[in-house]
Amino acid sequence: MSDESADIARQLVELRIEHRDLDAAIARLAADANCDELQLKRMKKRKLLLKDAITKLESKLIPDLDA
Repeated sequence: MSDESADIARQLVELRIEHRDLDAAIARLAADANCDELQLKRMKKRKLLLKDAITKLESKLIPDLDA
């Protein structure tokens, strides 16, 4: 595994952990009847951005095949 691939793999692990933790926090906040809707929206937006970043990094790990 090249250094770049190792860096990407490390970033993926960190982003997935943050995504999972954010998902749990969103679930806890949403369960609260008096939750701050703005905070909830911001957390959901951050979660989507993390998912996009994860997808982008995963695509970098796929080798290019010459057709």
